[in-house]
Amino acid sequence: MKAQPFRAGTANRVALGAGLVYTVYAISQLEFSWPRFLTGLDRGGNLLARMVPLDLSKGDMLWGGIVESMQMAVLASLLGILLSLPLGFLCSRNMMPAVVTWPARAIISLCRSLHPVIIAILFVKAVGFGALAGILALTVGSIGFIGKLFAEAIEEISPKQVEAVRATGASFANVILFGVVPQVLARFVGFATYQLDSNLRNSTMVGIVGAGGIGGTLFSAFQRFDYSFVATILATIVLIIVLGELMANYIKKVFNV
Repeated sequence: MKAQPFRAGTANRVALGAGLVYTVYAISQLEFSWPRFLTGLDRGGNLLARMVPLDLSKGDMLWGGIVESMQMAVLASLLGILLSLPLGFLCSRNMMPAVVTWPARAIISLCRSLHPVIIAILFVKAVGFGALAGILALTVGSIGFIGKLFAEAIEEISPKQVEAVRATGASFANVILFGVVPQVLARFVGFATYQLDSNLRNSTMVGIVGAGGIGGTLFSAFQRFDYSFVATILATIVLIIVLGELMANYIKKVFNV
C-alpha cells in the first residue's frame, strides 16, 4: 500500500481545527458583519467615482513631493547599506565571536522592532517636521532589514574559500575582501535593490506623519476631499514603483542575482 505523502496527521488536524475556531472567534470579536461590508463596498465605489478624472493641474505640488520622496528613499538606502555592511559582518557567527555578535544582533533587532511610521513619529518629535526625519526613519528600517539578511548570507557561505584565503597568510581584511565578499555580493545587490524599492513605498507613509515627501501632500489632499488629486498622486506612486521594479530587475540581471 502506497503511503500518502500529503496525508494530514492528528497534530496537523488539531492545529487546523484550532486555527479555524480562532478565526471564527476573531471575526465575532471584531464586529464584522455582511451588511457593514456591503455598505463599505458601496461607499468605496462612490469614492472611486469621485477620483475620476485625474487632476493634472497641480503638477508643481505633485512633482515637488515626488522628488523629495525619491531623494529620501535614495539617501536612506545609501546610508542604511553603508551602516549595514559592517554591522552584518559583526553579526555573522561564523566570522565573529559571540561577545561581538550578540550586541550587534541586539542593534539589528532594535531597528526591526518598530514600523517605519512609528520611528518617523519619534524622529519628527526629535528633529522636527521635514525630510530629515523621514531619512533617519527609513535609514533605521534599512539597517534592520539589510543587516539581518546580510548577516544570514555571510553565515551560509562556504568555509572552504575562506580557509583557502587564510592559508595564503592574508590579513583579516583580505579574508573578508577575497573570501567572503565574492560569495555574498550577488545576494547583497538583491537585498539593496529590494530595500530601495521598499523605501520608495515607505517614504509615502512616513510623509503622512510629517516626515517629508509626497505623503504630506497626499494627506493634505485627503483632508481637502480633493479625491481627483489623490488619484493622481496614487497613480504617480504606482508608476514610480513599477519603474523602480524594472530597474531592480535590470540590476539583478547584470549581477546575475
